Amino acid sequence: MPRSVNHVASRARRKKILKLTRGYFGARKNVWTVAKNTWEKGLTYAYRDRKNKKRNFRALWIQRINAAARLEGMSYSKLMGALHKAGIEINRKVLADLAMNHPEAFKAIVTKAKAA
Repeated sequence: MPRSVNHVASRARRKKILKLTRGYFGARKNVWTVAKNTWEKGLTYAYRDRKNKKRNFRALWIQRINAAARLEGMSYSKLMGALHKAGIEINRKVLADLAMNHPEAFKAIVTKAKAA
């Protein structure tokens, strides 16, 4: 008896991945094994970079807060220590946004922190 192979399912599985690799360069888009490897590697990069994105944004916020704090005559670490001591619980994302878009509000927070 001849071997029965489910070509419908295997072709659908391949087409699904080849559809996901559209736009890749060269053999990465149309050669099954290369496309599959590229797609799998892309998933590992995506997982890694979702973590790195958080790290990068935190670093950006810290740089922005530091720059704005130095305009007020404080360093980043002194400012964060003063905020903690004053009991002002505001996260770095919001603090950086205030520093960039609302400098007067940031200045008010800094003066409140200095007073404590």
